[in-house]
Amino acid sequence: MAASGPWSQDNWHLCPNRNGTCFVHRGRPEPLDLHLGMFLPTLLTQATPEQQDRFFMPAWNLEIIGTYAQTEMGHGTHLRGLETTATYDPATQEFILNSPTVTSIKWWPGGLGKTSNYAIVLAQLYTQGQCKGLHAFIVPIRQLGTHEPLPGITVGDIGPKFGYDEMDNGYLKMDNFRIPRENMLMKYAQVEPDGTYVKPLSDKLTYGTMVFIRSLIVGDAARSLSRACTIAIRYSAVRHQSELKPGEPEPQILDYQTQQYKLFPLLATAYAFHFVGAYIKDTYSRVSSDINEGNLSELPELHALTAGLKAFTSWTASAGIEECRMACGGHGYSRCSGIPDIYVTFTPSCTYEGENTVMMLQTARFLVKSYNQVSSGQRVTGMVSYLNDLSRQRIQPQHVAARTVTVPINDPVSLVEAYKARAARLVEAAAKNLQAELNHRRSKEDAWNRTSVDLVRASEAHCHYVIAKLFTAKLSEISNAAVRAVMTELCLLYALYGISKNTGDFLQAGILTDAQITQVNQRVKELLAVIRPNAVALVDSFDFHDVHLGSVLGRYDGNVYENMFEWAKKSPLNKTEVHESFHKHLKPMQAKL
Repeated sequence: MAASGPWSQDNWHLCPNRNGTCFVHRGRPEPLDLHLGMFLPTLLTQATPEQQDRFFMPAWNLEIIGTYAQTEMGHGTHLRGLETTATYDPATQEFILNSPTVTSIKWWPGGLGKTSNYAIVLAQLYTQGQCKGLHAFIVPIRQLGTHEPLPGITVGDIGPKFGYDEMDNGYLKMDNFRIPRENMLMKYAQVEPDGTYVKPLSDKLTYGTMVFIRSLIVGDAARSLSRACTIAIRYSAVRHQSELKPGEPEPQILDYQTQQYKLFPLLATAYAFHFVGAYIKDTYSRVSSDINEGNLSELPELHALTAGLKAFTSWTASAGIEECRMACGGHGYSRCSGIPDIYVTFTPSCTYEGENTVMMLQTARFLVKSYNQVSSGQRVTGMVSYLNDLSRQRIQPQHVAARTVTVPINDPVSLVEAYKARAARLVEAAAKNLQAELNHRRSKEDAWNRTSVDLVRASEAHCHYVIAKLFTAKLSEISNAAVRAVMTELCLLYALYGISKNTGDFLQAGILTDAQITQVNQRVKELLAVIRPNAVALVDSFDFHDVHLGSVLGRYDGNVYENMFEWAKKSPLNKTEVHESFHKHLKPMQAKL
């Protein structure tokens, strides 16, 4: 039977997912994550009905436990550089999978080390003497029943890592390992029995799983940053330190403006990313439905948007989680705070499923292409439609901030227009710089490399605009006036703080004046005080249960110090009053003194 029910693509959101995967135990990585988060979704989106009949239910019942083997020791994000080969043999109607070099060994797939007995392997397809590019193959790697590696398969664990200790990330080397022709995923591209290659409607269709996972990472950035903010803000309401006024009780550290300046913009960012994650999830579902009906028109922008937002949100969240740790002082460094575990679990997302700088450059290719289309008289749609009227994008200062009062600075829509103008200017500047390099008779590749810093900045500006736009659009959907007012304050803080951190862009493009930047900086400080009374309630609304939060500092009941002492007493070193090292090392040394 074809896949249906709770694991059909339409219902995939029912699986609690994190880190681009679906976690078996909510909030922690597990060896089955890639089976649930990538192996099964790839079967759903890229397998034919016949292949789903063969593989999906055994995989659903965990007879088949799969992983997704794409990254190699020598290549990761640069997919065209992957060296694993799948050569079709028409005499036997089999593909011969081979790892021709040490750098072609599959490296890093979660669950591959000791758990999986199957893998979806990405390999360069060769048929009739020609390379047809990267394609996906269903490859058995261990014997069902005994779990022994199959002949021609070398598989194992890659060893300790920065974190993710629960995950058996593995390596896979294949030595002319044969699989049936029917094990190539053939929903889009096919190889016929005689070796004839039938190409897909779009090469990007084979990258569907990556686009899916990148869309999930955006939501995971929101959740991970929300967890860190919850811990830091709750703890900041419990912790009392120093004096604001001599002779008075020590205040909550959340009352210090510097603490608010560290945490409240991150809180606003967490909410912004939550709304963006929901948008990307809905957009992916809608575009996937269009693709199934043969409409690929929105696929290029979806690919570019998920790449850029994956990079933007994971970079921001990773840095934000570390900022939350430092905002908790010394206790933040203890694992009892929960933040170190959040960090080591989330930060790999900056490199897996596409290294972030490379992701930004992929987005930049789409932006430059869109800019060139506009320059040639064509119109573009979607999130890049602001490029259609670049010549009219110069926002007059009074449209963003009033001459004598700050009312327009309190208008999120006006601020979105400022972000739009910034994105347009940086895309235009990057495209012109690229053309200037080309005019110096440089090759396309050399020109692109010499412009890559500008291109990344343009992509970052585009993503920042998209996030500000989506956050602002969400405000009109909130019916409760009180909630809408609080969300508007957060939205303003997100937008104004972003301007304050990128003032050069807004000044250089003539979008804001120096006086208006001063107003922006002042308004950011005012919003900190406005948000302070609702700060704890805003993190409570994320509704993280203590078990999921995994933090002594961020406990809902605020009983931090008593529980910190209890947590410390459970340290393995406290199992005995006198540690064996005293008798083994210290006592003999002292006896010689």
